[in-house]
Parts: sequence; C-alpha cells; structure tokens
Amino acid sequence: MVQLAERTERTVPFYAVEVLKQAQALAAQGHDIISLGIGEPDFTAPPRVLETLNRAAKAGLSSYTAPAGIPALREAISHYYDTQFGARVDPSRILITGGASGALLLAALALINPGDEVLMPDPSYPANQNFVTAAGGITRLIPTTAQQRFQLCAQDIEDHWGPNTRGVLIASPSNPTGTSMPREALQALIAAVRARGGFVIMDEIYLGLAYDHTPQSALTLDDNLIVINSFSKYFHMTGWRLGWLMAPAALMPAIEKLAASLAICAPALAQHAALSCFEPEVMQIYERRRLSFKERRDYLLPEFSRLGLDVPAPPDGAFYIFANISHTGIDSATFCRRLLQEAGVAAVPGLDFGPAHAQTFVRFSYATGLDRLRQAITRMETFIAALRA
Repeated sequence: MVQLAERTERTVPFYAVEVLKQAQALAAQGHDIISLGIGEPDFTAPPRVLETLNRAAKAGLSSYTAPAGIPALREAISHYYDTQFGARVDPSRILITGGASGALLLAALALINPGDEVLMPDPSYPANQNFVTAAGGITRLIPTTAQQRFQLCAQDIEDHWGPNTRGVLIASPSNPTGTSMPREALQALIAAVRARGGFVIMDEIYLGLAYDHTPQSALTLDDNLIVINSFSKYFHMTGWRLGWLMAPAALMPAIEKLAASLAICAPALAQHAALSCFEPEVMQIYERRRLSFKERRDYLLPEFSRLGLDVPAPPDGAFYIFANISHTGIDSATFCRRLLQEAGVAAVPGLDFGPAHAQTFVRFSYATGLDRLRQAITRMETFIAALRA
C-alpha cells in the first residue's frame, strides 16, 4: 500500500462532520433531527442571484476567468468593503477564490515555510490548523478565557511568540464563539505582531453578521493585513464555493501565481451571479436576514440561562453560542452524543475547537429557523432534566 504523507497524520479531525453523519443516519431512519450543529445558514441565495446565474449560464459565461477573478466582482467587493466596513481596498488587491477555504490555503502557502509556527486562539475553527499543516507549518494554540472573549490579545503575543513564530491567524467574529475582538484590543494585537515582523491573517467571513455594533474591517487599523472573506455566511451561498482574499499589493503577484497553478480560477458562473449580491434591493434582503439571526440569538440566550447552560461570553456576531455544559456532570462528547440520540438535537462538542475547553463546552448553531429552535429548547429542557434526575 502507498504510504500517506506525514502531514495527513497531523490533520485535525472534524467532530462536526461526524455529528452531521450521525444526524443524517438517524434522519434516514425516520427520526426528526433538529440541527444546531453545522454552521450553514437555512437561507439560500435570493431569487435575484439565481436569476443572474441563469442568465450567465445561458450567455455561455462558464469559461475560465482570470485567476484573480472577473474585474467587475473585484470592484464590487472593493465598494462593499468601503461602504459597509470603512476600508478602502483597491480592486487589484482582491483575489476571488474557491470559498474562504481557498483563500486561507493560498495565504498559508504564500506566507508559511516548513517548520514555521503560527499562533491561533483556543478555541478556534479546526480547519484553520489544517491549512497551516498543508503549508508545512505548525499551529500553536493559545488557551483563551471568557474574560478575553475567547480571543487572543497583545499579552498572548508577548508571552508565546517564539523563535519559529511567523504570524497569527485570528477571526472576528469567531467560530465557535460568535465573539468579536474589541477594536482597541485588535489594534494592540496587530501592533505586537508587527513589532516582531510577523504577519496577521484575519478571517472576516462573519463580519457582516454583527448584532451589537457597527462592524469595521481590521484593514481600517492596518492596511498590510491578509484578510479573507466569503459568500457562504452573510450571503448564504455555501455550496457555490466562492470567497475572496485581500492582501498588500506586494504579495499579490505571488498569490495570483499560486491561484492560477492550484485552481486556475474560482467557479465562473458563481462569480457572475455574485455580482447581484451587492444590488441595493438584494442587500436589503440580506439585512432582513441578519436581523432574523439576531432575533434567534436574542431568543436563545435567555433560554440557555433558564436551562442552566452558561454562556460566559455572549456572542455579538456570527450564528454560534459557545456554552458551558459542565454542570450536567458529563463531558461534551457524551453530552452531544446523548443529546442527539435521546432528544434528536445535533450540536458540536468542544473537542472540535482545541483542548482548552474541549470537555466542558459545546457549540450550538442558530443557523436554523426560530420555530425549530423553540422545539430544540423544549427537547433540551426534557433532556437536561433527565440528566439531573
């Protein structure tokens, strides 16, 4: 048998995927499963975007595009970041990718050499570690606390930067916590990394899903960051596999060369359809949907408190709640397995997001309708009561 490369053994597993498989298997057997697991919006692309997709297909616009993407989409994203997030980014510094995953892979390959260390918060999205591994790098997870909203801070950079550290990969708002970094804290962290000659990769795929403040891009603090974003979350186009990367002008030729070599281009029809996302009437749809997510969060937080599920850092963005289940007396994996089997509710154990809170925290996604969330709370109440009995 052909021997697998060593890096495959260091790939971080996705417990969320296992939860999804188990939930699908139970559903196939006739069980009614409410998914609070996978972070996929229950909304889909608005009709206008689908109409644009159909027109593009009929017009034969399915050929390869330039590796950096169609100019009109790069310009639209530039305008979007300027008007929505206060950051002026020249379209030449924007590259369209196969989802945010494609953007993260390009960033990792462009910046990380074998043996380089990258700092990330614990908890954080597990796939991010795999992008570092794919580039030959090493992830160093830094334990965080609810007091710092489960985000890295400048002191973490001071305490954990080592001789092989080359940069940080952070997200705001974050998966799995839904917490954003306060502007002053983010500025101090960027300054600490810059003082050491390091890079900052900033994941902003949930930036548009902010509920308690007006979101601003990290690029308003430092124009030399590498920022990634996606059409999957705010724009509800998960399977379209479309995202983008923004980088300093000096890095763009190398990144574009990598993009051309690895993927040729992002999906052409998806690119043309995505132009309609930024039309005013379509943006109004997205705004109503954002408020719907906020309504779900505002319903769930007091219900979680009533059930005794502690949320020490309430989310201000994304569509996740990171809750402490330690009072139930069982670990997160057991909690999620039994919750699925006994109550028909899927959630993701903290094991997915790093060791610091692996046993005591569970991620719940509210990317499903309010009616189903109410049903989930009823089921969870019965389940938790049985645990206490």
